[in-house]
Amino acid sequence: MRPLSAQSSFREDLEEVVREQWEYRDLLFQLTRRDLVLRYKQAVMGFAWAVLVPLTNTAVFSILFTRIAPLDVGVPYPLFAFLGLLTWNFTASALRFSVISLSSNANLVTKVYCPREVFPLSAVLVALVDTLVAATLLVVLMGYFRVWPGLAALYLPVVVAVHIMFTIAVALVLAMANLFFRDVKYLFEVAITLWMFSTSVLYPSNVIGGTAGLAIRMNPMTAIIDAYRDALLLGRSPLTRDFALAAAVSALFLLFVAVLFHRVEFKFAEIA
Repeated sequence: MRPLSAQSSFREDLEEVVREQWEYRDLLFQLTRRDLVLRYKQAVMGFAWAVLVPLTNTAVFSILFTRIAPLDVGVPYPLFAFLGLLTWNFTASALRFSVISLSSNANLVTKVYCPREVFPLSAVLVALVDTLVAATLLVVLMGYFRVWPGLAALYLPVVVAVHIMFTIAVALVLAMANLFFRDVKYLFEVAITLWMFSTSVLYPSNVIGGTAGLAIRMNPMTAIIDAYRDALLLGRSPLTRDFALAAAVSALFLLFVAVLFHRVEFKFAEIA
């Protein structure tokens, strides 16, 4: 890693970040493999937990929004809710493990040189594996409710790419912040709950008007989750104005955070 220099440009730092991630890709793979093994080593149900959590929440909210306070969402509500929870849980789980990824690997951070980005990136990849496992149930539910994706599903890789970019950017911020301020991990648990209910995870984004509705629609996660529903459930292009804005914000946010993380990581060994 090049020492921090006031003369180093944003472009040079970004190129170094990309190069280091490629050079240490084997370490990223091993960390991800280690975390997956540790997480499920003593779990009786193993990867079934990845399916059980969104399925249980879907059942609870389906009772609420189909019997007590019915919502018209254009598709069977259990399918609507499960897809929302599945995609939200990817980000929530990735961030929950990312926030402590540097502090819980203090020995590696302080004693072994490697690009420190690999620790939050590993947390994101572990959450991605969980999500892919749980997505098998989404396919089953779509078959059960006879909701088949159309040509709009071809946009799915674009939606996934934006979702991953945004999640990585937030993961880097949280990992870095928690290393400097250890109470971040406690504040995170409150913030993630509030964030979930201010995102269209369980309800359509158009059912709330006024300033609150505008704030919800400006939330990048709302645009991302709505894009998944457009592509997979509603058969329409997810490339809306809101999604384009979320994509631009995610890309710029990730570039900025990656360079910032790189420029301050020399301090991590002192405080980890």
